[in-house]
Amino acid sequence: MYSQLCPASLWVSLLSLLLLCIPAAQTAKCPQQCVCDQIQLTVTCINKNLTHVPPTVDEITVKLDLRGNNIQELPTGAFKHTPYLTHLLLQRCNIRRVKEGAFRSLGRLVFLNLANNNIEILYQESFDGLSSLKQLMIDRNRVEEIQPGAFSQLGFLNLLSLTHNRLVYIPNMAFQGLQNIKWLRLSHNSLNYLDTEAFGGLFTLTRLSLDHNELQFFPTETMTRLPEVTRLDLSHNPMTYLGEEAVSMAKLTHLFLDHMSLQDLANTAISKSPSLTHLDISHNQLRVVQPFSEGSPMLARLNLAGNPIYCNCYLRPLREWAIRGKVKLLGTCGGPAHLSGENLQAVHPPELRCQSQEAMLKAEFEEATRNIPPPTEEPENKVKCPANCVCELETHHSSCEGRGHTKIPRGFSPNTRLLDLRGNQFHYVPSNSFPGVAQVVSLHLQRCKIVEVEDGAFSGMKQLIYLYLSDNDLTSLSADAFKGLPQLTYLHLEKNRFTSFPKGVFKLVPTLLALHLENNTITKLEPGILTGAEGLRSLYLTGNAIDQVSPRALDQASDLDTLHLGGNKLKVVPTEALSMAGNLRDLRLSGNSIRWVGPNAFQPLQGSLQELYLNNMGMEKMSQNSLAGLGPGLRSLFLESNQLEEVPDLHPLTSLEVINLADNPLMCDCPLLPLRLWIEKVNLKVRATCANPPELRGRRVKDVHVFKACPGGESLPSTPTVTPKSAKAPKATKPKPTHLKNLRKLKVFKAKSKRGPNPKRATVKKTTKRGSMA
Repeated sequence: MYSQLCPASLWVSLLSLLLLCIPAAQTAKCPQQCVCDQIQLTVTCINKNLTHVPPTVDEITVKLDLRGNNIQELPTGAFKHTPYLTHLLLQRCNIRRVKEGAFRSLGRLVFLNLANNNIEILYQESFDGLSSLKQLMIDRNRVEEIQPGAFSQLGFLNLLSLTHNRLVYIPNMAFQGLQNIKWLRLSHNSLNYLDTEAFGGLFTLTRLSLDHNELQFFPTETMTRLPEVTRLDLSHNPMTYLGEEAVSMAKLTHLFLDHMSLQDLANTAISKSPSLTHLDISHNQLRVVQPFSEGSPMLARLNLAGNPIYCNCYLRPLREWAIRGKVKLLGTCGGPAHLSGENLQAVHPPELRCQSQEAMLKAEFEEATRNIPPPTEEPENKVKCPANCVCELETHHSSCEGRGHTKIPRGFSPNTRLLDLRGNQFHYVPSNSFPGVAQVVSLHLQRCKIVEVEDGAFSGMKQLIYLYLSDNDLTSLSADAFKGLPQLTYLHLEKNRFTSFPKGVFKLVPTLLALHLENNTITKLEPGILTGAEGLRSLYLTGNAIDQVSPRALDQASDLDTLHLGGNKLKVVPTEALSMAGNLRDLRLSGNSIRWVGPNAFQPLQGSLQELYLNNMGMEKMSQNSLAGLGPGLRSLFLESNQLEEVPDLHPLTSLEVINLADNPLMCDCPLLPLRLWIEKVNLKVRATCANPPELRGRRVKDVHVFKACPGGESLPSTPTVTPKSAKAPKATKPKPTHLKNLRKLKVFKAKSKRGPNPKRATVKKTTKRGSMA
């Protein structure tokens, strides 16, 4: 009866009205060339020949796929209209440059793929704003330079992949800031050397891939800086020898040295890696392998496949060692004839016998004759190379690293671009030490026990850009030490014995941009230390003994961008000296004994400062106006591991992307209400936990309810009653748009209908998880 009164057309009209109640379905934006899924919140624009990021992508989009376009450059703020993205795909877009701040609004992004583009340089702020990113893929680009601090904002990154690029070397602290990195992939580059601190700061790294590069020696000193690495892949590098105690890595379990050029390895090569269980040295040129020395790790698996292993009496000690230690040997015998092709694991020690000396000599002669290649004429363009050095024609690299030289070798090819003389014993560098190598761009003199550099030592090196004098015994430098270096840009003097700043030596190097003086014993910064280096951009003084900074120390520092003063003995912020560094962007004072920071301490840097490190100082109090003037410019503020019970006014810091207040004894009471209100307002993660009162110890400031009872705290939202046991990578807490909430309500309604009655517990859990993302 009722169905006769209500025709079908009326039901259709009612249904249409119901659908109109869902704003997301009607108001969602979708670029004309793209396909948009309003349920999955994804936008796909593959192979549409786009030249820029579409500005009309809906704000609530969580996955954006722009593969196969022609974008070429990502400008600053390229994704400011899509703050909720979690996945961004930009492969094959002909991208040549990622400008500073291109991703600055993507605080929720966890996956970014930039593979198969044409990126050449990773700039300092290219990845700023990606504070939640976990995976970054930059494979198959043209990356040949990583600027210092390029990854400093990626504190939650787990995987960084830079395979198939053009990296030649890795400078010190290249990956600084990757506090949670697990796997670093640098395969298929042209790496031929790594600075000692190349991987400095990667305390969580467990897997490192360096296969298919040009490393000629095992980088022992560099690898000892990786305390947590368990898997190291160095296969397909042109190493010929593995020396005594070369591998010194406490937690290493798997080491891959296959497909190299190993002809010999010391029996103590792995004795300093007690956890090693799998060693792969397959497909090398090893004929005999000695058993590893007593005290070496108890290997479970040793892969010797593809080596010309001769199964005679010389192999017996290894075979007996493997039996005693229950080590599985992989590979086959390369001779003699009656054992050729036999599995090493199947050969019994008594079978491993030697023939008479006469028969052995005859067999070796026959084999050598068989393997001698036909004579070839000496090539006309053979590269010049001093004795006891290795020089490569194609790469223009020359190396005499660790060869025991006491005088600087001469006779290198005039086309040499990289000259590596590390690890020798020169003691001093005389005048005109490098004749005929005017094309050298990078010169390495680390660990050479150098005590003196004579005037004009580098005369004639007109193209030199990188000079490494780190880890020597220098106490001073003469005014003409760097005479003849008109292009010198990066100077490394860290880990020497300077007790005072070597001022006055920079007048002949006007192009100097970065000066490294970390880990010396400099005690004070006097007036005019940068005379002659007016264009200096980065000054690194971490780990000295500086307790005094003259008000005029930085008079010539108008272009200074980065100043690292961490790990010194300062008692106060050198505010007056900083007034001459009006363009400073990155200031680090971590690890000094600054107990109190007064008002306007950083006022001179109000127009420039973006990164401020005040952590690990034992700081007890900050004036409410200590950060006055920094305002919207400051992006990162690090205050962790101090003794603060309260914090200064943070409301003017409207552009903060990272703030760390962890490990401070915060007093969660009404004086801390301004911080609690600020946390509710901002769109970023805030690491802050209560230490007092005792009943709130360990609770996050955002989760406690005491602030609602304070005057002005009535507007705070109710705190969830359930808290997660362990918080994962924090995410931003900016409220979602109304139409996104409606979509979530629809999904929750569907879930309820499937789940049946009483889904209250599940809903509480979901709410709690979202609440824990601050």
